[in-house]
Amino acid sequence: MAHFLPVVLVHLGMAQSQGWVRRCLKAFCKGFFVAVPVAVTFLDRVACVARVEGASSRPSLNPGGSQSSDVVLLNHWKVRNFEVQRGDIVSLVSPKNPEQKIIKRVIALEGDIVRTIGHKNRLVKVPRGHMWVEGDHHGHSFDSNSFGPVSLGLLHAHATHILWPPERWQRLESILPPERSPLQTGEK
Repeated sequence: MAHFLPVVLVHLGMAQSQGWVRRCLKAFCKGFFVAVPVAVTFLDRVACVARVEGASSRPSLNPGGSQSSDVVLLNHWKVRNFEVQRGDIVSLVSPKNPEQKIIKRVIALEGDIVRTIGHKNRLVKVPRGHMWVEGDHHGHSFDSNSFGPVSLGLLHAHATHILWPPERWQRLESILPPERSPLQTGEK
């Protein structure tokens, strides 16, 4: 009998550890299947981060040129009703390549008349449901001066903060350069 008792205790201990592993695995699966959809929804509807590449938004973003890339917080929630202001830095789907997102500054809104830089028309009245966007680094930016007014439906997010590198951590202000102000503003 004394010889049989340790074998029973070993089996009992293994059963208890298997029960613990099973409970932990079950809890992990429940948490995983709740956390993943919540995280995906948050990143798709509320906010996410993105690395800004290129020189088109210098000096506001990537002032160091190709040596560094700013990482920005993109707020999806803020543009859910397509409400933007002149001066906002926004992320949008490229009108020329739907696979690409671009980041530009809103210069003019629907009804505004804007003086263009190198566009086929010297003056453009922004149509209803559209905006005029430009990079801060004129001449090095593929923007509305190349493709015209952009539909608000292509709006992806509003860039609100620089998160990286740490020495550039700051809130992005919605500032419209005075030389890029619309000649005449529309109804907004």
